[in-house]
Amino acid sequence: MTRLPYEYALLRVVPDLRRGECINAGVVLYCQDRRFLAAHVHLDVDRLHALAPDADAEAVRSALRAVEAVCAAAPGAGPAAAEDVGRRFRWLTAPRSTVVQPGPVHTGLTLDPAAEAARLLDLLVR
Repeated sequence: MTRLPYEYALLRVVPDLRRGECINAGVVLYCQDRRFLAAHVHLDVDRLHALAPDADAEAVRSALRAVEAVCAAAPGAGPAAAEDVGRRFRWLTAPRSTVVQPGPVHTGLTLDPAAEAARLLDLLVR
């Protein structure tokens, strides 16, 4: 079997932008060869509240679900969801100053992009 190149970025939650502290809360993975794009998220509310006791966990969850919706091109996900998978990945991984931010883009090789996204979530987020 041929291993496929992929790109991924962690989704970070930065509850207080001035302090810059963050927790990993998801991963976005893109494989051009398979036209694959997916986000897997997991918010550890205890860790979030350790950084920011007054953080709105539901608002953070909503922002993370929005990333999943754009990846899945779900109805109601906005205009970005209508773009091809490569453009959606670039849009999702563009730097931004919000509570949910993408980390740097990294690369790798995999036989199964979907399994790799799940593996990265377990390794880097959970």
